[in-house]
Amino acid sequence: MSEHRRKPPQPQGGGRAASRRAAQPRPGRGAGSGHDVPTASPSGPHAEQTAHAGRADARRAGRRGTAGPRGKSRGDRLVDYPRAGKDGWKRFVPSWKLVGGTFLGFFAVIVAGAGIGIASVGTPDPNKAAEAQNNVFQWADGTQMVATGGSTNRQIVPIDQIPLSMRNAVIAAENESFETDKGVDPTGIVRAVVNMATGGSTQGGSTITQQYVKNMYLDSEQTLKRKVTELFISIRLGVSESKDTVLAGYLNTAYYGRDAYGIQAAARAYFGKDAKDLDPSQSAFLAALLKGPNLYNPDGGIGTAATPEANEKRARGRWAWVLDREVAVGRMEQSERDKYKEFPARVDSEQARGMSGQTGYLVEVAKQYVLKTTGITAEKMALGGYTIRTTFEKSKVEALSKAVEDTRNDFLDEKKRPQYDTFVQFGAASVDVKSGAIVALYGGPGWDHKHFTNNANTSGVPVGSTWKPYVLAAAMEYGTQNSKGSGISVDSKYLADDLTVITNRQGKPLRGKGGEPFKQKNESPQAFGYVTLDEAMRQSINVPFAQLIFDVGHDKVRGVARSTGILDESMDPDDNASFALGTSTPSAIRMADSYATFAASGTHHEPFSVTKVTEDGQDLPGFEPPKSVRAMDDAIADNITKVLRNVVENGTGIKAKKLGRPAAGKTGTTDLNKSAWFVGYTPELSTSVALFRNDPNSKDKALMSMNNVGGVDSIHGGDIPAVIWTEYMREALKGTPIKQFPEPEDIGVTADASGAPTPTPPAPSYSPSPTPSAPPSSSAPPVSPSPSRGGRPSCKPWAGLYCDPETAGGTTDGAANGGIGGNGGNGGNGGNGGNGANGGGPGGDDGGAGGFPDGGAGEMPSPSGSGRPGRPGGSTNWGMNMGASG
Repeated sequence: MSEHRRKPPQPQGGGRAASRRAAQPRPGRGAGSGHDVPTASPSGPHAEQTAHAGRADARRAGRRGTAGPRGKSRGDRLVDYPRAGKDGWKRFVPSWKLVGGTFLGFFAVIVAGAGIGIASVGTPDPNKAAEAQNNVFQWADGTQMVATGGSTNRQIVPIDQIPLSMRNAVIAAENESFETDKGVDPTGIVRAVVNMATGGSTQGGSTITQQYVKNMYLDSEQTLKRKVTELFISIRLGVSESKDTVLAGYLNTAYYGRDAYGIQAAARAYFGKDAKDLDPSQSAFLAALLKGPNLYNPDGGIGTAATPEANEKRARGRWAWVLDREVAVGRMEQSERDKYKEFPARVDSEQARGMSGQTGYLVEVAKQYVLKTTGITAEKMALGGYTIRTTFEKSKVEALSKAVEDTRNDFLDEKKRPQYDTFVQFGAASVDVKSGAIVALYGGPGWDHKHFTNNANTSGVPVGSTWKPYVLAAAMEYGTQNSKGSGISVDSKYLADDLTVITNRQGKPLRGKGGEPFKQKNESPQAFGYVTLDEAMRQSINVPFAQLIFDVGHDKVRGVARSTGILDESMDPDDNASFALGTSTPSAIRMADSYATFAASGTHHEPFSVTKVTEDGQDLPGFEPPKSVRAMDDAIADNITKVLRNVVENGTGIKAKKLGRPAAGKTGTTDLNKSAWFVGYTPELSTSVALFRNDPNSKDKALMSMNNVGGVDSIHGGDIPAVIWTEYMREALKGTPIKQFPEPEDIGVTADASGAPTPTPPAPSYSPSPTPSAPPSSSAPPVSPSPSRGGRPSCKPWAGLYCDPETAGGTTDGAANGGIGGNGGNGGNGGNGGNGANGGGPGGDDGGAGGFPDGGAGEMPSPSGSGRPGRPGGSTNWGMNMGASG
């Protein structure tokens, strides 16, 4: 092909497209720019780069809002950010106009919000801040015993009763600018907000005004919302209230430890004086406590870091710092500061609260009664506001305390006999017979002596022989296993010799640990022989009651004790012989109330200690005296009283006879002399006194022997406890007319050795022939006595425990001329009726329960006299010599 026909090569990017691009004006350059616009681009790579640069410039111009087909003017944007007209990082640097406008807008929002917040909160009322108050406990006559309780021990005082030294100390330590600030500290607020936002401490940054506002809240919530609320209230207070009002409000609501809220309560709690009497050193101490009582109260606080030693060290350092700080800020002269070198001495905490002596025990008993009766929680009661009228009579409480302390001082000498006279404890309680009201108690030397265990309401101290009246009352009500449901009389006789073998309800000997027959020990080895239950009570002989409880049944004795107010949890659960002798551990309060049932002829009242509780002027329900309940027949109770009067007039409680008016009571002493009791009553008052020995601060509070205490070999209930009882009762009943106990009617049947009641037999025609009493052997165990409404019991060879040979109707082997046949022994064996040829006397009553191997079943009538068939016994083997049994 010829050259003129071949097209010339086109430059890359050229042609019509290049022409069009060349015809378009370049960004930033126009017709009026004074420069010619080329109509074509050079060919090659350089032309392509130029085209791309033109497009980039156009995009940048559009973003800057400069002229362009689609760009907007900079003046059309509301906020010029990122900044137009700037390149790179400069676009993100705000202008001063933007910064100023933003700050003014934020400030306007804050001011508006603060104005709304301040307008929405009210001015705090100092009196409402003190709505949570003390609980006021009153004596029975309505006079105040003590104002105490929980976390609200507070009494408001005006600023003129707060000494200048206290005001200076608090301002110097807490808020130096208090008198000039407007209620808030902006720097501190910012610090507190940052701390809360970052999860740090929520404390700090508070002025005295803010702390006062914080004290208005009863909860301990720490949130940003609460902090803002406090801020608003503080600002309002700063402009609406005087500095004196704010300072007094703060000092009257702050917590100082020792359950003291407010400066007046704190002055009383630590120094036993009114706030107005505080000196600068004491004021500095109280100001130091405001740093945090848990860590600065020398008594100690909660947590391992709050030991008394650590707190004491911190308190001393803070106290000295406060005094020095007062000098530094011009609120105390150095010469004045130099006077206070010694850390101020403090009074005992419980004494300062009015909880010395018996008051702490009285308050605790009353408070527990309120909680039990109403269901009020301990936390709610701690908020206070309750007025509690108790049953305690001040004169009787003082009389009981004096009786104990006088006796203690005369009896004990810890310096002379430290190994014996230390840790000796006294507990006592006194109850009104007609109502069950606890009128007095003695719980110990006092909380102010660091004795916090209430000995009047303690458990774990065995009551000893004061338990025996319950065994006798059960026997009088239910009888024995052989009395066919008839109660037995106090004139029933039991063998009382020391080391007598005790048998169970089947007539078999109890077994000791080694399998040998169990022999009950008396306190005295004297051979008493056969004694009435009345006499056994008078001399407090153990053996008859150890056997009687098996004959009656442990459950029946428990039932009688329970009906008189003894709690199940205090009763010994074991069905052994010792249960009859007082291994149970009721409190002194329960024992006094229980014996009041006997004094009230069988009517029981639950013990109570509160008669009225008022909250916000309204009486709470449920504090009426407990309703009376019939615990036992009045004849039984009155007969118990008759027996216990004999104890006072002629027996182990004879020291109480010095009371000089009708009185009944029972002594009690336990094994190894670990406790001694006297429980007694008149028709008006029932009082129990316990004496024991233990370390109240020990872990197990184990009882220790009282042998050699007071310089005597052993202590009995008829000694020190009876003396205290008598001294107290004499004072408590002073001026009260003497009243007699009801005269009891004769009840029950007199127990003999046969097992069933019989008519009165004819008089015997022989002379008694006494034989020495002897403990039963395992081959011939005794039986429980059976009742007989008339006549006197006869004895058989196998009935040694229950029958007195000196009063028997015939000899033990039958009179030659025909003595009266004895009652059937175990296995149905009657006594020998005498020689049949000469005419046997009347046969015996039904045979007792069998229990020894050779005992007959008692299925055959005796061949002589009027003997009746024996009751079922152990075996059917009569034996060759039983044919003549009556």
